[in-house]
Amino acid sequence: MVKIGAITVGQSPRVDVTGDIMPLFGEEVELLEAGGLDGLSKEEISQLSPDPEDYVLISRLNDGSSAVFAERFILPRLQQCIYDLEAKGVRLILFLCTGEFPAVFQAKVPLIFPSQVLNGVVPALSGSKKIAVVTPTPQQIVQSKNKWERHVDEVHAIAASPYGDPSELEKAAKEISALNVDLVVMDCIGYTVEMKERLRAICKKPVVLSRTIVARVISELIS
Repeated sequence: MVKIGAITVGQSPRVDVTGDIMPLFGEEVELLEAGGLDGLSKEEISQLSPDPEDYVLISRLNDGSSAVFAERFILPRLQQCIYDLEAKGVRLILFLCTGEFPAVFQAKVPLIFPSQVLNGVVPALSGSKKIAVVTPTPQQIVQSKNKWERHVDEVHAIAASPYGDPSELEKAAKEISALNVDLVVMDCIGYTVEMKERLRAICKKPVVLSRTIVARVISELIS
């Protein structure tokens, strides 16, 4: 049995994610989870709200709701998650977040960041280097454009939360259908396979789903 660690920036376990990724890992994988907001109340989490200059993260809480918070507040808590998972004997650690993180973490095992996987794969899959990016909240629109403009020629960032009203995603899909792009990136681990299928059916364009593409990369590492 191979032990893999998974760290969410929100609260673990991420029962909304594991149903899509565990079949890709296979039966010989045990997933051990930890979360940057584990043990915190909603009142405590509300104190982590981002300022205008902050790097913004959004993630799922245990009750199924979501929270928006500043990355800087949870970096030490994420480091503790790494220590805890290493102590349990994991072979590698997957971050269940597509956000970009500073190079501040100490780890004895490989840390797999979905953003780095996507940064390599998306330009290779986008023939015209014109993409649409679906991101959870309007607070992340500028942040998303700034990130992807380093890797492709043209970026259209559109907000639609994976944790909110499903009509947001349908509205985003209709907007994307009118754009001159050749690839759509669902840039949050919160988006599900079902959401990808719904988006693709409406926008009629190829769609890259963050959670499954990184799971496939990890399965290649451990197989």
